[in-house]
Amino acid sequence: MGPSRASSTGSGRGAQGSFRNRFVRFFDSRWDSVFRYLNRLTGDADLASDVGQEAFVRLFERGKMPDDPSAWVISVAHNLLRDWDRKRARRSRLLKVEVGSGLVAVGDPPALPDEASAGKEREAAVRSALESITPRQRELLLLRAEGYRYREIASITGMQPGSVGKTLVRAMAALSDALEEVGLAPER
Repeated sequence: MGPSRASSTGSGRGAQGSFRNRFVRFFDSRWDSVFRYLNRLTGDADLASDVGQEAFVRLFERGKMPDDPSAWVISVAHNLLRDWDRKRARRSRLLKVEVGSGLVAVGDPPALPDEASAGKEREAAVRSALESITPRQRELLLLRAEGYRYREIASITGMQPGSVGKTLVRAMAALSDALEEVGLAPER
């Protein structure tokens, strides 16, 4: 009984080791891209890092690689972001008090007049333009900017592969219009 048990334990380690090796290679090859995508999507590097890490942790805990691991990780990250948005909205309502004719966040210090810089203003304008297009368009543009292929984008978003290109063209046009509205001429 001892030798057969050791034998089965050894084969389990081999299968687990194989998964771990595939996971590490996948993580090493995709972490930067996943982080950049989430950072651009949220505008918050800490949140992007937390969500990205949690998505990879869940992949590791799953114990096996899905057919399309990139799509799986991005889908999990999107679900985590939706959960975070719901929690944030709930907390925001709890941390505001009514003052005069509006709600004010409890504990927010007043902003300094000279805090804004040209770089921050441009970043805010681009973020505003991104926020003004549909969530689907924003998601497609950010995924494409991170180098995801049309097939991967289709898998991540649940779209038909043939419609990704057309939708990306419309998204680019919408972003271009939005950038013009916020005073930034898009590069042509």
